Amino acid sequence: MECHAYQAHFLKANQSKVSYAIAMSWSEKQRVVIISVLASLGLTIAKFTAGLFTGSLGILSEAMHSLIDLGATLVTWFAVRWSDQPPDDEHHYGHAKAESVAALIETGLLFLITGWIILEAVQRLVAGEQSIEITWWAVAIVAGSVVVDFNRSRSLRAVALKTSSEALEADALHFSSDMWSSVFVLFGLIAVWLGFPFADAAAALIVSFFVALAGVRLGKRTLATLLDTAPAGATAEVRATVEMAHGVLQIKSLRLRPAGPTLFTSVVVEVRRTMPVDDIVKLKETLADSISAKFPTADVTIAVNPVALDDETVFQRVMLIASRRNLAIHHVTVQEINSRLAVSFDVEVDGLTALSVAHEQATALEDAIRRELGTDVEVESHIEPQPERHLAGSNAPTRTAKAILTLLKSLANKQSRLSNLHNIRIRENEQGLFVHYHCRFAPSETIDDVHEVVDVIENGLQAKFPRIRRVIAHAEPVGHKRHRK
Repeated sequence: MECHAYQAHFLKANQSKVSYAIAMSWSEKQRVVIISVLASLGLTIAKFTAGLFTGSLGILSEAMHSLIDLGATLVTWFAVRWSDQPPDDEHHYGHAKAESVAALIETGLLFLITGWIILEAVQRLVAGEQSIEITWWAVAIVAGSVVVDFNRSRSLRAVALKTSSEALEADALHFSSDMWSSVFVLFGLIAVWLGFPFADAAAALIVSFFVALAGVRLGKRTLATLLDTAPAGATAEVRATVEMAHGVLQIKSLRLRPAGPTLFTSVVVEVRRTMPVDDIVKLKETLADSISAKFPTADVTIAVNPVALDDETVFQRVMLIASRRNLAIHHVTVQEINSRLAVSFDVEVDGLTALSVAHEQATALEDAIRRELGTDVEVESHIEPQPERHLAGSNAPTRTAKAILTLLKSLANKQSRLSNLHNIRIRENEQGLFVHYHCRFAPSETIDDVHEVVDVIENGLQAKFPRIRRVIAHAEPVGHKRHRK
């Protein structure tokens, strides 16, 4: 079978739950092989009896063929039992290649049969002396073998397609060639009975052709598997699937390795190193699901390499370095001073951290930024306490809240660009007072302009109420409709 047919196996196999399908396929594979062994044994004995009694080279060649079939089928049976074993510490990809080894052995046996048949047929044709006794039961044995080979070839092929078994596919192909060779032997016997004694040797040569053809096909298929040849079209299909995924810059590596019913798929892609970790995890899941949708029995491994791009800004690079060191920074400022780059930022550390430890962390971050941007870059950090992440708070006392609200409205009314002050909340916790409010600006206002206005209000509030720790102003464009949960 050609590689594109092999790809079809992956698409047809494993229609239900994987574990259930595999468990069922194991017993089914072994059962159909045992039946094939018994059939090969019966045909071998019957054909040898008929061949020796009649002296027909065609029947003897078929008997030899069946004897080799018997041995090959026994090899297949052992290979199937071995390949059904799950992966272990020494065989990480399982034992499916055992079926390929069995198929390779069958290929050698097929060519061995071909050589013997051709040699004997040529000798008889050259000698011109052939003594063949045709009996009805000999003809019946050959005709019966046609029926047996047809049925077991069909049964083996059905199970092979269902389980993607190379050994069973090899047997099915083998017995299909047996069937057609038996048909020509049968015609040869009829021709001898009609008075054409050379027809038996000629039929034997035709048998050798079918045997050799089966050997070539089987050998090609087996070598492709043993050499880890990817199914035809599978590489292009997986590549297209990966390249279409959002966030993938390029495919660094793509490897497909068939082993029994499983298509081991390894993909390495490159993404922006500034891509958030959560997005990288989601990308890997999406790629694995997309590949599995096209190849249901694929075992997919996705690796992601973050890479730096030329269009990264200094700000992005600094933020990325801090994030990798699990440090929070803000107020990142990048300046160009006399053709020299200067970077400054605020780095947050736990307020209870000793200065020596905090300074060591900040210095390590500065050194990492210099390594990234260049040793001649000026890097300066300001250490400040990290805000408490989880505080127990409550609404501010009524009198305090009322006074702050009155002042907030007064300050807001003085800002002509600000409108619709709403959703005001004033809270109190161990760090002080926190004022929250929403307001609206014209959609065309810049963030700089908006920030300037709210800063004026914040400074006015804190000047009158020093206990106000933070003022959180949520600015919305005019016309925006807030979605409430």
